[in-house]
Amino acid sequence: MTAPLRIGIAGAGLLGRLLAVQLGRAGHQVHVHDLAPGPDARGAAGWTAAGMLSPVAELETADERVFRWGLRSLDLWPAVLRELPQPVELRRDGSLLVAHREDLGAARRVLDLLARKAPPQHQAEPLDARALAQLEPALRSGPHAWLLPGEGRIHTVQAMQALVAGAPQAHWHWGSAVEAVEPQRLHTARGTEPFDWVFDVRGLGARPQLPVRGVRGEIFWLQAPGLDLRRPVRLLHARHRVYLVPRAPDLVVVGASEIESEDRSPVSLRTTVELLAAAHSIVPALAEARVVHSETNLRPALPDNQPLLETAPGLTRINGLFRHGWLIAPGLVETAMESLA
Repeated sequence: MTAPLRIGIAGAGLLGRLLAVQLGRAGHQVHVHDLAPGPDARGAAGWTAAGMLSPVAELETADERVFRWGLRSLDLWPAVLRELPQPVELRRDGSLLVAHREDLGAARRVLDLLARKAPPQHQAEPLDARALAQLEPALRSGPHAWLLPGEGRIHTVQAMQALVAGAPQAHWHWGSAVEAVEPQRLHTARGTEPFDWVFDVRGLGARPQLPVRGVRGEIFWLQAPGLDLRRPVRLLHARHRVYLVPRAPDLVVVGASEIESEDRSPVSLRTTVELLAAAHSIVPALAEARVVHSETNLRPALPDNQPLLETAPGLTRINGLFRHGWLIAPGLVETAMESLA
């Protein structure tokens, strides 16, 4: 085991919180600095996510590292959550891809891509109408459907809160913006603080040291009492990738908009109409659902839209998780922590 180190973390989003938990469990002294005024301030991108754990489905845009980190994270999440003091909803009973008949050509192109990139044991399984009705009776009869076994979902809001509670020995410095990071040092408005090792996980806050940009995402929370939706569902469409993710007891998160803009204003009318109409087209019972919450945020992305893990003596930078944060975070943190050894 590595001797206990004094470790500084710049950023208290998903990665910063997960690092604080895992490094604290390993016996290190952890200091986390973040601009947010407190643990429940929803500035970090991790708050505005549905929490789909879909390594195969993400191969449409992701590289091999994301796929492998995603598979590893599916195995790691249960152990991470088991030691937290607050419950976090986690399910791993598969996800569905669906497509309307008129969009079957676009869906086939996606499925062919996944078939080329995914290993044989991770291929999408086609479902006939009877099998689909048994798995997801809430879905409209008629769409073409495929099952991705083993994929899952996590309740992101519960997890963000529980991760802070699960690192009680960490020193949380809220309202402390990190202005620059260098090996073994964090520079804040209060001065320079020395460490044995530092992790820079600031997302957009890492500019200008990293060429990271913000990609706008928009989601809706719908309340639908009595709706029996059991798995995450992705609608394969010629123009949209719309997802629906159930959360206990009666919520459904709808989202998937990706807009090249750093505008943080409320959800647009176009997104509202397109996403909710698409969701209703495959789950008719959503017609009586209530929109209880809408949210926008900026996902940090690098020019290639792939994650960065960069290590030098005394410094690890992680950034550019884009839409893959919850999918790959535990596996990525596991790899990053290997540098400490």
